[in-house]
Amino acid sequence: METILIYISLLGSLTFAISGALKAINKNFDPFGVLIIGFITAVGGGTIRDMLLTDKTVFWLNESTHLYVILGGVILAIIFRNKLNKFNKHLLFFDAVGLGLFTITGVQIGLENDLHFLNCIILGTITGSFGGVLRDVLVNETPVIFKKEIYATISIVGGAIYLLLLKLEVQNPILQIVPIALIIIARLLILRFNISLPQIKNNIGPP
Repeated sequence: METILIYISLLGSLTFAISGALKAINKNFDPFGVLIIGFITAVGGGTIRDMLLTDKTVFWLNESTHLYVILGGVILAIIFRNKLNKFNKHLLFFDAVGLGLFTITGVQIGLENDLHFLNCIILGTITGSFGGVLRDVLVNETPVIFKKEIYATISIVGGAIYLLLLKLEVQNPILQIVPIALIIIARLLILRFNISLPQIKNNIGPP
């Protein structure tokens, strides 16, 4: 499982790095700014996750492969920025893939640390969602998970499905592929059909 986890994490880093870099490019950042936003998007959620696990070193400090993958993702985004933006104008595809990959990575790391299943789901949601939160804050946008779009909820459901499959003794790679695919497909369908959660509004009028 550890080897599969590494590959999932690397692929997640790549897709989130591309997502963050494209966001920065669309905001007219310079190359250094593009690199920083791509890096933060790729490692932000995992960094927060590892900081919550007191016995775990932040993953990218010991796993330099992630740095090369992130750099490669940023370079790809810069070189092919026009084609990638035409492929998905709002970067939603890469966000969906990164959300699916990193959610399951976070849940698995929670299991490796013998955490309660609810805490595993929380770790998965943090890993999948908070890189995007940091990205949006740095580019001066309201993070997606704080708006009406269904984002973190998908991560929570996907993490729960993974744990259910684990309980049913489903084996790898189906154990990882099914929840990851469901998260990606659900996110894209929700965006395609503009499905959203109701907003909580203040109904109290002016005095």
